[in-house]
Amino acid sequence: MAKSSIGLIFSSLWVVLGLFLAFQWFVCRKYVPEGHSLLLRYKGPLVLPASEPEPGRLSRGNEVGVHEQMRGPGRHFFNPIYWERRIVPDIVIGPGEIGVVTSKIGEPLPPGEFLVDGDLQGENRARHQGILRKVFGPGRYRANPYAYEFKIVETEVTNFSSQEKISGWVEIPTGFVGVVTMQAGNQALGISPGTQDNVLQPGLYPINPREQQIDVIKVGYTEASIQVEKKLDAQGNSLYDEQGEPLAIADTGINFPSNDGFDIQLDFSAIWGVMPENAPEIVRLFGNIEAVRQKVIEPQSESICRNNGSKMGAVELLVGESREAFQTSVSDEFKNVLDDKHISLLYGLVRHIYIPQNVREPIQKGYVSEELRLTRDEETKTARIEANLREAERKVELEAERIRVETERLKASVMAEGEKKAREIEAETKQLVAAIDRETADLDAQKTVVLGRADAEAEQMSKEAEADKFRLAVEAFGSPTAYNKWQFAEELPEALDLQLFYAGEGTLWTDLKGVQPTLPLNK
Repeated sequence: MAKSSIGLIFSSLWVVLGLFLAFQWFVCRKYVPEGHSLLLRYKGPLVLPASEPEPGRLSRGNEVGVHEQMRGPGRHFFNPIYWERRIVPDIVIGPGEIGVVTSKIGEPLPPGEFLVDGDLQGENRARHQGILRKVFGPGRYRANPYAYEFKIVETEVTNFSSQEKISGWVEIPTGFVGVVTMQAGNQALGISPGTQDNVLQPGLYPINPREQQIDVIKVGYTEASIQVEKKLDAQGNSLYDEQGEPLAIADTGINFPSNDGFDIQLDFSAIWGVMPENAPEIVRLFGNIEAVRQKVIEPQSESICRNNGSKMGAVELLVGESREAFQTSVSDEFKNVLDDKHISLLYGLVRHIYIPQNVREPIQKGYVSEELRLTRDEETKTARIEANLREAERKVELEAERIRVETERLKASVMAEGEKKAREIEAETKQLVAAIDRETADLDAQKTVVLGRADAEAEQMSKEAEADKFRLAVEAFGSPTAYNKWQFAEELPEALDLQLFYAGEGTLWTDLKGVQPTLPLNK
Protein backbone atom coordinates (compact mmCIF):
# COMPACT_ATOMS: atom_id res chain seq x y z
CA MET A 1 0.00 0.00 0.00
CA ALA A 2 2.81 2.40 0.92
CA LYS A 3 4.75 1.61 -2.19
CA SER A 4 1.78 2.31 -4.42
CA SER A 5 1.23 5.69 -2.71
CA ILE A 6 4.83 6.70 -3.27
CA GLY A 7 4.64 5.65 -6.90
CA LEU A 8 1.44 7.64 -7.31
CA ILE A 9 3.12 10.72 -5.82
CA PHE A 10 6.10 10.43 -8.11
CA SER A 11 3.84 9.95 -11.09
CA SER A 12 1.89 13.06 -10.14
CA LEU A 13 5.11 15.04 -9.80
CA TRP A 14 6.28 13.93 -13.22
CA VAL A 15 2.92 14.91 -14.67
CA VAL A 16 3.06 18.34 -13.03
CA LEU A 17 6.66 18.84 -14.19
CA GLY A 18 5.69 17.84 -17.71
CA LEU A 19 2.72 20.20 -17.72
CA PHE A 20 4.95 23.02 -16.42
CA LEU A 21 7.55 22.41 -19.08
CA ALA A 22 4.89 22.17 -21.75
CA PHE A 23 3.37 25.44 -20.53
CA GLN A 24 6.77 27.12 -20.62
CA TRP A 25 7.60 25.79 -24.08
CA PHE A 26 4.30 26.26 -25.82
CA VAL A 27 2.84 29.26 -23.98
CA CYS A 28 5.65 31.27 -22.37
CA ARG A 29 8.32 30.77 -25.07
CA LYS A 30 8.95 33.75 -27.35
CA TYR A 31 11.52 33.48 -30.14
CA VAL A 32 13.27 36.71 -31.25
CA PRO A 33 14.83 36.53 -34.72
CA GLU A 34 18.14 38.11 -35.72
CA GLY A 35 17.97 41.90 -36.13
CA HIS A 36 15.08 42.27 -33.67
CA SER A 37 14.62 42.80 -29.94
CA LEU A 38 11.96 41.82 -27.40
CA LEU A 39 10.07 44.72 -25.80
CA LEU A 40 8.41 43.79 -22.48
CA ARG A 41 5.66 45.42 -20.42
CA TYR A 42 4.98 44.08 -16.96
CA LYS A 43 1.24 43.94 -16.17
CA GLY A 44 1.69 43.29 -12.49
CA PRO A 45 0.38 40.49 -10.23
CA LEU A 46 -3.25 39.41 -10.54
CA VAL A 47 -4.23 40.14 -6.92
CA LEU A 48 -1.51 41.98 -5.02
CA PRO A 49 -0.64 45.62 -5.76
CA ALA A 50 2.64 46.36 -7.63
CA SER A 51 5.09 49.27 -7.49
CA GLU A 52 5.37 51.76 -10.32
CA PRO A 53 8.49 53.55 -11.69
CA GLU A 54 9.31 57.14 -10.90
CA PRO A 55 8.14 59.80 -13.36
CA GLY A 56 10.43 60.12 -16.38
CA ARG A 57 11.81 56.59 -16.05
CA LEU A 58 10.90 53.16 -17.51
CA SER A 59 10.21 50.22 -15.22
CA ARG A 60 12.83 47.88 -13.83
CA GLY A 61 12.51 44.53 -12.10
CA ASN A 62 8.91 43.98 -10.85
CA GLU A 63 7.73 47.54 -11.50
CA VAL A 64 4.61 47.84 -13.61
CA GLY A 65 5.08 49.29 -17.07
CA VAL A 66 7.33 49.08 -20.12
CA HIS A 67 10.67 47.59 -19.15
CA GLU A 68 13.80 49.60 -19.80
CA GLN A 69 15.88 46.56 -20.76
CA MET A 70 15.23 44.84 -24.10
CA ARG A 71 16.19 41.25 -24.90
CA GLY A 72 18.17 40.35 -27.98
CA PRO A 73 17.75 37.53 -30.53
CA GLY A 74 17.06 34.03 -29.16
CA ARG A 75 14.46 32.18 -27.01
CA HIS A 76 12.96 33.95 -24.03
CA PHE A 77 10.38 32.63 -21.56
CA PHE A 78 7.88 35.13 -20.13
CA ASN A 79 4.40 34.29 -18.87
CA PRO A 80 1.91 36.11 -21.12
CA ILE A 81 -0.45 36.46 -18.17
CA TYR A 82 1.97 38.87 -16.49
CA TRP A 83 3.97 40.16 -19.44
CA GLU A 84 3.08 41.82 -22.67
CA ARG A 85 5.64 40.72 -25.26
CA ARG A 86 6.32 42.53 -28.52
CA ILE A 87 9.06 41.98 -31.09
CA VAL A 88 10.43 45.23 -32.51
CA PRO A 89 13.07 45.65 -35.25
CA ASP A 90 16.46 47.14 -34.43
CA ILE A 91 17.33 50.59 -35.72
CA VAL A 92 19.54 50.28 -38.80
CA ILE A 93 21.50 53.28 -40.07
CA GLY A 94 22.94 52.76 -43.53
CA PRO A 95 26.05 54.26 -45.19
CA GLY A 96 25.75 57.96 -45.83
CA GLU A 97 23.20 58.33 -43.02
CA ILE A 98 23.20 59.38 -39.38
CA GLY A 99 20.73 58.93 -36.55
CA VAL A 100 19.46 61.89 -34.55
CA VAL A 101 18.02 60.63 -31.26
CA THR A 102 15.39 62.26 -29.04
CA SER A 103 15.27 61.06 -25.44
CA LYS A 104 11.70 60.68 -24.09
CA ILE A 105 12.72 59.82 -20.55
CA GLY A 106 14.63 61.66 -17.86
CA GLU A 107 14.24 65.00 -16.21
CA PRO A 108 13.09 68.07 -18.16
CA LEU A 109 15.82 70.38 -19.44
CA PRO A 110 16.28 73.89 -18.03
CA PRO A 111 14.43 76.62 -19.94
CA GLY A 112 16.16 77.67 -23.18
CA GLU A 113 18.04 74.37 -23.64
CA PHE A 114 17.06 71.55 -25.97
CA LEU A 115 20.22 69.44 -26.43
CA VAL A 116 21.10 66.60 -24.08
CA ASP A 117 24.57 65.23 -23.36
CA GLY A 118 24.87 61.46 -23.01
CA ASP A 119 24.45 58.11 -24.74
CA LEU A 120 21.77 55.43 -25.16
CA GLN A 121 22.92 53.23 -22.29
CA GLY A 122 25.66 52.64 -19.76
CA GLU A 123 27.09 55.07 -17.26
CA ASN A 124 26.95 57.93 -19.79
CA ARG A 125 23.25 57.40 -20.48
CA ALA A 126 21.27 60.57 -21.10
CA ARG A 127 19.64 61.91 -17.91
CA HIS A 128 17.30 64.51 -19.46
CA GLN A 129 14.54 64.68 -22.01
CA GLY A 130 15.47 66.25 -25.33
CA ILE A 131 17.58 65.80 -28.47
CA LEU A 132 20.88 64.01 -27.87
CA ARG A 133 23.86 66.08 -28.85
CA LYS A 134 25.65 62.94 -29.99
CA VAL A 135 24.70 61.55 -33.40
CA PHE A 136 24.96 57.88 -34.37
CA GLY A 137 26.73 56.76 -37.53
CA PRO A 138 26.08 53.73 -39.75
CA GLY A 139 25.32 50.54 -37.79
CA ARG A 140 22.64 48.57 -35.91
CA TYR A 141 21.23 49.86 -32.62
CA ARG A 142 18.93 48.23 -30.03
CA ALA A 143 16.91 51.17 -28.72
CA ASN A 144 13.71 51.11 -26.68
CA PRO A 145 11.07 52.97 -28.73
CA TYR A 146 9.41 54.14 -25.49
CA ALA A 147 12.70 55.73 -24.39
CA TYR A 148 14.33 56.94 -27.62
CA GLU A 149 13.08 58.13 -30.96
CA PHE A 150 15.45 57.77 -33.92
CA LYS A 151 15.34 60.07 -36.91
CA ILE A 152 17.39 58.84 -39.87
CA VAL A 153 19.01 61.77 -41.66
CA GLU A 154 21.07 61.81 -44.85
CA THR A 155 22.45 65.14 -46.10
CA GLU A 156 20.19 68.05 -45.22
CA VAL A 157 20.54 71.30 -47.13
CA THR A 158 18.89 74.46 -45.81
CA ASN A 159 18.84 77.64 -47.87
CA PHE A 160 18.80 81.07 -46.23
CA SER A 161 18.57 83.59 -49.06
CA SER A 162 21.75 82.87 -51.07
CA GLN A 163 23.43 81.02 -48.20
CA GLU A 164 23.41 77.21 -48.12
CA LYS A 165 23.72 75.37 -44.80
CA ILE A 166 24.48 71.64 -44.72
CA SER A 167 23.99 69.15 -41.88
CA GLY A 168 23.50 65.42 -41.37
CA TRP A 169 26.01 63.39 -43.37
CA VAL A 170 28.35 66.18 -44.51
CA GLU A 171 31.07 65.64 -47.09
CA ILE A 172 33.71 68.36 -47.46
CA PRO A 173 35.66 67.79 -50.70
CA THR A 174 39.28 68.64 -51.34
CA GLY A 175 39.83 72.37 -51.86
CA PHE A 176 37.03 73.29 -49.45
CA VAL A 177 36.65 73.79 -45.69
CA GLY A 178 33.61 73.62 -43.46
CA VAL A 179 32.63 76.70 -41.45
CA VAL A 180 30.69 75.63 -38.37
CA THR A 181 27.71 77.60 -37.06
CA MET A 182 26.65 76.42 -33.59
CA GLN A 183 22.90 76.67 -33.01
CA ALA A 184 23.37 75.88 -29.34
CA GLY A 185 26.33 76.38 -27.06
CA ASN A 186 28.28 73.65 -25.31
CA GLN A 187 29.21 74.71 -21.81
CA ALA A 188 31.32 71.60 -21.21
CA LEU A 189 33.61 72.55 -24.11
CA GLY A 190 33.29 76.31 -23.62
CA ILE A 191 31.68 76.83 -27.03
CA SER A 192 29.21 79.68 -27.58
CA PRO A 193 26.47 79.79 -30.25
CA GLY A 194 27.33 81.38 -33.58
CA THR A 195 29.97 80.99 -36.29
CA GLN A 196 33.12 79.32 -34.98
CA ASP A 197 36.68 80.32 -35.82
CA ASN A 198 37.95 76.75 -36.26
CA VAL A 199 37.07 75.16 -39.62
CA LEU A 200 36.57 71.54 -40.64
CA GLN A 201 39.14 70.12 -43.03
CA PRO A 202 38.15 67.98 -46.08
CA GLY A 203 36.50 64.71 -45.04
CA LEU A 204 33.20 63.11 -43.91
CA TYR A 205 31.45 64.40 -40.80
CA PRO A 206 28.25 63.34 -38.98
CA ILE A 207 26.63 66.66 -37.99
CA ASN A 208 23.61 67.00 -35.71
CA PRO A 209 21.20 69.34 -37.58
CA ARG A 210 19.83 70.69 -34.30
CA GLU A 211 23.31 71.52 -32.99
CA GLN A 212 25.41 72.63 -35.99
CA GLN A 213 25.10 73.91 -39.54
CA ILE A 214 28.02 73.75 -41.96
CA ASP A 215 28.89 76.20 -44.74
CA VAL A 216 31.13 74.44 -47.29
CA ILE A 217 33.46 77.19 -48.51
CA LYS A 218 35.92 76.91 -51.39
CA VAL A 219 39.41 78.01 -50.43
CA GLY A 220 42.37 78.93 -52.60
CA TYR A 221 42.51 81.24 -55.57
CA THR A 222 39.98 81.71 -58.35
CA GLU A 223 39.66 84.05 -61.33
CA ALA A 224 37.11 86.76 -61.99
CA SER A 225 37.17 88.87 -65.17
CA ILE A 226 35.22 91.79 -66.58
CA GLN A 227 35.69 91.86 -70.36
CA VAL A 228 34.72 94.17 -73.17
CA GLU A 229 32.48 92.53 -75.75
CA LYS A 230 33.92 92.61 -79.27
CA LYS A 231 32.10 93.17 -82.53
CA LEU A 232 31.78 90.04 -84.65
CA ASP A 233 31.16 89.38 -88.31
CA ALA A 234 28.56 86.97 -89.69
CA GLN A 235 30.91 84.01 -89.15
CA GLY A 236 31.49 84.93 -85.51
CA ASN A 237 35.03 86.25 -85.97
CA SER A 238 36.22 89.42 -84.25
CA LEU A 239 36.35 92.62 -86.30
CA TYR A 240 39.48 94.84 -86.28
CA ASP A 241 40.25 98.42 -87.35
CA GLU A 242 43.09 99.53 -89.65
CA GLN A 243 45.63 99.41 -86.82
CA GLY A 244 44.70 95.81 -85.92
CA GLU A 245 42.80 96.73 -82.76
CA PRO A 246 39.54 94.82 -82.08
CA LEU A 247 36.34 96.83 -82.35
CA ALA A 248 34.58 97.07 -78.97
CA ILE A 249 30.86 97.26 -78.26
CA ALA A 250 30.05 100.41 -76.35
CA ASP A 251 29.17 100.28 -72.64
CA THR A 252 30.68 96.82 -72.09
CA GLY A 253 33.52 95.86 -69.81
CA ILE A 254 34.68 98.63 -67.49
CA ASN A 255 33.99 101.96 -69.20
CA PHE A 256 34.65 105.51 -68.04
CA PRO A 257 35.56 108.92 -69.45
CA SER A 258 39.18 110.04 -69.32
CA ASN A 259 39.99 113.44 -67.84
CA ASP A 260 40.20 114.85 -71.38
CA GLY A 261 36.70 113.61 -72.27
CA PHE A 262 37.30 110.43 -74.30
CA ASP A 263 35.36 107.19 -73.71
CA ILE A 264 37.66 104.48 -72.41
CA GLN A 265 36.89 100.76 -72.07
CA LEU A 266 39.12 98.10 -70.53
CA ASP A 267 39.34 94.42 -69.54
CA PHE A 268 40.17 93.58 -65.93
CA SER A 269 41.02 90.22 -64.32
CA ALA A 270 41.48 89.46 -60.65
CA ILE A 271 43.11 86.34 -59.22
CA TRP A 272 41.62 86.29 -55.73
CA GLY A 273 40.72 83.78 -53.08
CA VAL A 274 39.92 82.97 -49.49
CA MET A 275 42.38 81.29 -47.15
CA PRO A 276 41.11 78.63 -44.68
CA GLU A 277 41.70 80.84 -41.62
CA ASN A 278 39.60 83.63 -43.20
CA ALA A 279 36.65 81.43 -44.22
CA PRO A 280 34.65 82.00 -40.96
CA GLU A 281 34.89 85.78 -41.37
CA ILE A 282 33.73 85.50 -44.99
CA VAL A 283 30.65 83.57 -43.83
CA ARG A 284 29.92 86.19 -41.16
CA LEU A 285 30.29 89.13 -43.57
CA PHE A 286 29.00 87.82 -46.90
CA GLY A 287 27.55 84.32 -46.51
CA ASN A 288 29.35 82.51 -49.34
CA ILE A 289 31.96 82.84 -52.08
CA GLU A 290 29.47 83.85 -54.78
CA ALA A 291 28.33 86.75 -52.59
CA VAL A 292 31.98 87.85 -52.31
CA ARG A 293 32.23 87.88 -56.10
CA GLN A 294 28.96 89.82 -56.53
CA LYS A 295 29.31 92.22 -53.59
CA VAL A 296 33.06 92.86 -53.51
CA ILE A 297 35.17 91.65 -56.42
CA GLU A 298 33.12 92.93 -59.37
CA PRO A 299 31.88 96.27 -57.94
CA GLN A 300 35.23 97.14 -56.36
CA SER A 301 37.21 96.31 -59.50
CA GLU A 302 34.90 98.51 -61.59
CA SER A 303 34.92 101.33 -59.04
CA ILE A 304 38.70 101.37 -58.56
CA CYS A 305 39.42 101.24 -62.31
CA ARG A 306 36.95 104.06 -63.02
CA ASN A 307 38.24 106.28 -60.20
CA ASN A 308 41.88 105.89 -61.16
CA GLY A 309 41.28 105.96 -64.93
CA SER A 310 39.19 109.13 -64.81
CA LYS A 311 42.19 110.98 -63.37
CA MET A 312 44.28 110.24 -66.46
CA GLY A 313 44.13 111.36 -70.07
CA ALA A 314 43.71 109.03 -73.02
CA VAL A 315 47.34 109.51 -74.03
CA GLU A 316 48.55 108.60 -70.54
CA LEU A 317 46.53 105.38 -70.63
CA LEU A 318 48.23 104.47 -73.89
CA VAL A 319 51.83 105.41 -73.05
CA GLY A 320 53.95 102.72 -71.42
CA GLU A 321 55.22 104.40 -68.24
CA SER A 322 51.99 106.19 -67.30
CA ARG A 323 49.97 103.10 -68.18
CA GLU A 324 52.21 101.02 -65.89
CA ALA A 325 51.62 103.57 -63.11
CA PHE A 326 47.85 103.19 -63.69
CA GLN A 327 48.14 99.40 -63.46
CA THR A 328 50.16 99.62 -60.23
CA SER A 329 47.80 102.09 -58.53
CA VAL A 330 44.74 99.99 -59.44
CA SER A 331 46.34 96.75 -58.20
CA ASP A 332 47.58 98.27 -54.91
CA GLU A 333 44.27 99.93 -54.09
CA PHE A 334 42.32 96.78 -54.97
CA LYS A 335 44.59 94.70 -52.71
CA ASN A 336 44.13 97.08 -49.76
CA VAL A 337 40.32 96.94 -50.12
CA LEU A 338 40.33 93.12 -50.20
CA ASP A 339 42.74 92.86 -47.25
CA ASP A 340 40.30 94.84 -45.11
CA LYS A 341 37.61 92.29 -45.98
CA HIS A 342 39.85 89.23 -45.28
CA ILE A 343 40.12 88.37 -48.99
CA SER A 344 43.48 87.51 -50.55
CA LEU A 345 44.52 89.02 -53.89
CA LEU A 346 47.23 87.36 -55.96
CA TYR A 347 46.97 89.56 -59.07
CA GLY A 348 44.78 92.44 -60.20
CA LEU A 349 45.50 92.96 -63.89
CA VAL A 350 44.34 95.58 -66.39
CA ARG A 351 44.58 93.36 -69.45
CA HIS A 352 43.60 95.60 -72.36
CA ILE A 353 42.59 99.23 -72.73
CA TYR A 354 40.34 100.19 -75.65
CA ILE A 355 41.00 103.83 -76.70
CA PRO A 356 39.03 105.54 -79.49
CA GLN A 357 40.70 105.24 -82.89
CA ASN A 358 40.78 109.01 -83.53
CA VAL A 359 42.83 109.41 -80.34
CA ARG A 360 44.91 106.26 -80.65
CA GLU A 361 45.92 106.64 -84.33
CA PRO A 362 48.00 109.88 -84.16
CA ILE A 363 49.55 108.76 -80.90
CA GLN A 364 50.44 105.42 -82.39
CA LYS A 365 51.83 106.99 -85.54
CA GLY A 366 53.97 109.32 -83.45
CA TYR A 367 55.17 106.40 -81.41
CA VAL A 368 55.78 104.36 -84.56
CA SER A 369 57.93 107.20 -85.96
CA GLU A 370 59.76 107.49 -82.69
CA GLU A 371 60.23 103.75 -82.56
CA LEU A 372 61.53 103.78 -86.13
CA ARG A 373 64.01 106.51 -85.23
CA LEU A 374 65.07 104.56 -82.19
CA THR A 375 65.33 101.47 -84.34
CA ARG A 376 67.63 103.25 -86.79
CA ASP A 377 69.73 104.55 -83.91
CA GLU A 378 69.92 101.07 -82.52
CA GLU A 379 70.85 99.66 -85.92
CA THR A 380 73.66 102.24 -86.18
CA LYS A 381 74.82 101.35 -82.71
CA THR A 382 74.59 97.69 -83.63
CA ALA A 383 76.72 98.20 -86.75
CA ARG A 384 79.27 100.15 -84.76
CA ILE A 385 79.35 97.51 -82.09
CA GLU A 386 79.65 94.80 -84.74
CA ALA A 387 82.64 96.61 -86.31
CA ASN A 388 84.23 96.87 -82.88
CA LEU A 389 83.52 93.22 -82.41
CA ARG A 390 85.26 92.29 -85.65
CA GLU A 391 88.25 94.43 -84.71
CA ALA A 392 88.36 92.79 -81.32
CA GLU A 393 88.20 89.37 -82.98
CA ARG A 394 91.20 90.26 -85.18
CA LYS A 395 93.10 91.47 -82.15
CA VAL A 396 92.27 88.24 -80.41
CA GLU A 397 93.51 86.20 -83.37
CA LEU A 398 96.75 88.26 -83.56
CA GLU A 399 97.32 87.92 -79.84
CA ALA A 400 96.62 84.20 -80.07
CA GLU A 401 99.26 83.78 -82.80
CA ARG A 402 101.76 85.86 -80.85
CA ILE A 403 101.16 83.77 -77.79
CA ARG A 404 101.56 80.58 -79.85
CA VAL A 405 104.97 81.71 -81.21
CA GLU A 406 106.10 82.87 -77.78
CA THR A 407 104.99 79.56 -76.37
CA GLU A 408 107.01 77.63 -78.97
CA ARG A 409 110.06 79.76 -78.20
CA LEU A 410 109.68 79.26 -74.50
CA LYS A 411 109.18 75.56 -75.08
CA ALA A 412 112.45 75.28 -77.09
CA SER A 413 114.31 77.31 -74.48
CA VAL A 414 112.99 75.18 -71.68
CA MET A 415 113.91 71.96 -73.53
CA ALA A 416 117.48 73.23 -74.24
CA GLU A 417 117.92 74.26 -70.63
CA GLY A 418 116.63 70.87 -69.60
CA GLU A 419 119.06 69.07 -71.89
CA LYS A 420 121.93 71.14 -70.51
CA LYS A 421 120.91 70.36 -66.97
CA ALA A 422 120.70 66.68 -67.85
CA ARG A 423 124.27 66.65 -69.22
CA GLU A 424 125.58 68.50 -66.18
CA ILE A 425 123.82 66.09 -63.88
CA GLU A 426 125.24 63.11 -65.83
CA ALA A 427 128.84 64.51 -65.57
CA GLU A 428 128.41 65.26 -61.90
CA THR A 429 127.07 61.75 -61.42
CA LYS A 430 130.13 60.16 -63.09
CA GLN A 431 132.44 62.36 -61.00
CA LEU A 432 130.63 61.32 -57.85
CA VAL A 433 130.87 57.64 -58.88
CA ALA A 434 134.67 57.97 -59.40
CA ALA A 435 135.06 59.68 -56.04
CA ILE A 436 133.03 56.94 -54.40
CA ASP A 437 135.16 54.26 -56.12
CA ARG A 438 138.33 55.96 -54.85
CA GLU A 439 136.93 56.13 -51.35
CA THR A 440 135.99 52.47 -51.63
CA ALA A 441 139.60 51.52 -52.64
CA ASP A 442 140.99 53.55 -49.74
CA LEU A 443 138.61 51.79 -47.39
CA ASP A 444 139.68 48.38 -48.77
CA ALA A 445 143.36 49.26 -48.23
CA GLN A 446 142.63 50.44 -44.74
CA LYS A 447 140.74 47.21 -44.15
CA THR A 448 143.75 45.12 -45.32
CA VAL A 449 146.14 47.09 -43.05
CA VAL A 450 143.82 46.85 -40.12
CA LEU A 451 143.26 43.13 -40.62
CA GLY A 452 147.07 42.49 -40.95
CA ARG A 453 147.77 44.52 -37.85
CA ALA A 454 145.03 42.68 -36.04
CA ASP A 455 146.45 39.28 -37.07
CA ALA A 456 149.98 40.29 -35.98
CA GLU A 457 148.74 41.62 -32.69
CA ALA A 458 146.74 38.44 -32.16
CA GLU A 459 149.83 36.28 -32.88
CA GLN A 460 151.93 38.43 -30.61
CA MET A 461 149.38 38.21 -27.84
CA SER A 462 149.16 34.44 -28.29
CA LYS A 463 152.96 34.07 -28.00
CA GLU A 464 153.06 36.44 -25.08
CA ALA A 465 150.35 34.42 -23.40
CA GLU A 466 152.28 31.18 -23.97
CA ALA A 467 155.53 32.73 -22.68
CA ASP A 468 153.67 34.09 -19.72
CA LYS A 469 152.29 30.62 -19.09
CA PHE A 470 155.91 29.22 -18.92
CA ARG A 471 156.94 32.14 -16.73
CA LEU A 472 154.17 31.46 -14.31
CA ALA A 473 155.04 27.74 -14.33
CA VAL A 474 158.72 28.47 -13.56
CA GLU A 475 157.63 30.81 -10.77
CA ALA A 476 155.37 28.11 -9.47
CA PHE A 477 158.18 25.47 -9.35
CA GLY A 478 160.66 27.94 -7.91
CA SER A 479 163.37 27.61 -10.56
CA PRO A 480 163.82 26.68 -14.20
CA THR A 481 165.63 23.51 -13.23
CA ALA A 482 162.72 22.30 -11.19
CA TYR A 483 160.31 23.05 -13.95
CA ASN A 484 162.52 21.21 -16.48
CA LYS A 485 162.63 18.22 -14.19
CA TRP A 486 158.84 18.29 -13.91
CA GLN A 487 158.53 18.57 -17.60
CA PHE A 488 160.95 15.71 -18.02
CA ALA A 489 159.00 13.63 -15.59
CA GLU A 490 155.77 14.42 -17.37
CA GLU A 491 157.27 13.16 -20.63
CA LEU A 492 158.31 9.83 -19.18
CA PRO A 493 156.15 6.86 -20.21
CA GLU A 494 153.85 5.37 -17.63
CA ALA A 495 155.34 1.80 -18.05
CA LEU A 496 158.88 2.61 -17.11
CA ASP A 497 161.25 -0.28 -16.18
CA LEU A 498 164.09 1.20 -14.14
CA GLN A 499 167.27 -0.86 -13.67
CA LEU A 500 170.34 0.17 -11.66
CA PHE A 501 173.84 -0.92 -12.47
CA TYR A 502 177.21 0.06 -11.15
CA ALA A 503 179.99 1.57 -13.09
CA GLY A 504 183.33 2.75 -12.06
CA GLU A 505 184.68 6.14 -12.52
CA GLY A 506 185.07 6.92 -16.18
CA THR A 507 183.69 3.61 -17.28
CA LEU A 508 179.98 4.53 -17.82
CA TRP A 509 180.08 4.53 -21.52
CA THR A 510 182.09 1.38 -21.76
CA ASP A 511 179.87 -0.34 -19.30
CA LEU A 512 176.75 0.70 -21.19
CA LYS A 513 177.74 -1.46 -24.09
CA GLY A 514 177.06 -4.56 -21.99
CA VAL A 515 173.81 -3.19 -20.66
CA GLN A 516 172.45 -1.92 -23.92
CA PRO A 517 170.86 -5.23 -25.00
CA THR A 518 168.91 -5.28 -21.80
CA LEU A 519 167.32 -1.86 -22.39
CA PRO A 520 163.85 -2.07 -23.90
CA LEU A 521 163.27 -0.43 -27.18
CA ASN A 522 160.53 2.14 -27.05
CA LYS A 523 158.66 1.96 -30.25
